[in-house]
Amino acid sequence: MRAVRYFLLTGVLCLLAACGGKFQTYNGPEVTYVMAFKEERKLVLLHHDQILKTYDFELGFAPVGDKFIEGDGKTPEGRYFIDRKNPNSSFHLSIGISYPNNQDRAEAAALGKSPGGDIFIHGTPRKFRKADDWTWGCLAVTNREMEEIYAMVNVGTPIEIYP
Repeated sequence: MRAVRYFLLTGVLCLLAACGGKFQTYNGPEVTYVMAFKEERKLVLLHHDQILKTYDFELGFAPVGDKFIEGDGKTPEGRYFIDRKNPNSSFHLSIGISYPNNQDRAEAAALGKSPGGDIFIHGTPRKFRKADDWTWGCLAVTNREMEEIYAMVNVGTPIEIYP
């Protein structure tokens, strides 16, 4: 009986070790810049001018054009920075983009509207997998990719979002 328990416990521990968690470590070159190309749906992590990783992503439900107001389903375009990390995201993990900036606020105010906020790079819940653009303006990658990005990109890293 003892031997059976030992083998069961060993098997369970091996399975748990193989699963890993959602928090990875990264010991490579620092990500100094992030570029997102909306039309190509490509997210590029760079160390100065060296490409470290590239990811495909999904966008908001109205992907063409710059974000001007809350609820328009568009992803902002311009220069921002990563301003927070959310380990408890409803979308697996997420890193925040510093939208809106002063220009975004002024553009929305000129329209008499709110610019919105809470733009993230985040994972993809199961119900949205294999869907076309579906977010409210965020950039969505797979959960596994989000684990890598979360480990690699630090708060304060600049991000440029291109049309």
